[in-house]
Amino acid sequence: MKYKIKGPRENQTFVNTKSYQKLLSTFKKLSKNRGQIVHVVGAPGTGKSSNIYAAVDRLGLNFYEAKLPLSSPDLTGGEVYQLMVNSMKEDLHVKSSADLFYELSKFDAVLFADRFHDYHCLDEECVGFSQWTGYSGVKPFKFYLTCIREYFKHRSDFKGVNLVLQTAWRVGEKDYKKDLFADYGVLSRVAVTVLGIPFTVVEISYSQEETINIVKSHLNVTPDEVRQSIKKYGNKPRFICQALKDGP
Repeated sequence: MKYKIKGPRENQTFVNTKSYQKLLSTFKKLSKNRGQIVHVVGAPGTGKSSNIYAAVDRLGLNFYEAKLPLSSPDLTGGEVYQLMVNSMKEDLHVKSSADLFYELSKFDAVLFADRFHDYHCLDEECVGFSQWTGYSGVKPFKFYLTCIREYFKHRSDFKGVNLVLQTAWRVGEKDYKKDLFADYGVLSRVAVTVLGIPFTVVEISYSQEETINIVKSHLNVTPDEVRQSIKKYGNKPRFICQALKDGP
C-alpha cells in the first residue's frame, strides 16, 4: 500500500489534472455555503483521496475527517451505521445528535475519505469499511438505506453541514478490487447518473498522458513502460506504480 495516501501530510507528490481542477472548483464553494453533499467517485487506484486532500490543502479548508474502525467483518449494516455515528460523537466530545450536528457545522467540510474507508491501513487490528463491503454481500444495502433514511429524517440539520464523501462500493475480494460506481460499464454510468440527481458528483479519472505524468512523478520510468502497464491496469496510477516498483 506504499502509494496509497492516508492524509494531507503524505500528499507531497501531486500532479495537476482535469479531474483535480473540477474538484477544486467544486470545493471552492464549501467555505461560503452549507448544506452541500459532494460525492467523489472513481475506480480503485485513481487516487480519490489524494485529490481530495490536495484540494482541501490548496484551499485551506477547515475540515473534520471521520474515521471508522470496525471490530469484525460480520457486523450488520445497522451496527456499522451506529458505530460511525458513535465514532464522530466520541471524536467531537458530544452525546446527542443535535450537538453532533452543531459541532460538524463549524467545519467547512466533513470528509469521509481513507480514514473512513480503509482504517485497516492505519490499524491492522481493525477491519476497514472497504473490507466490510467486500466481505458482507448485501449487508451494505442496509447501511446505505439507513444513511438515506437518516438524511431525510434530519434534512434540516444537514442544511448546516457540508459533506465530502469518497464514494465507493467495493465488489469482490482479492488484490484487484472493483468498484460499483466505476468498473462496471453501463451499470456504473447509470449509478453515477442517479447519484448526480440529488447530489454533486465529481469523477476522478485520467487520460493516458495524465497517468504517465503521475507515475513518472513517483518513479524513474519511461513513458513506454507506463503505457505497457496501462494496457493491463487501465489508467490507475497507484496500481501501475506498485506493479512497476515490485517488478516482474
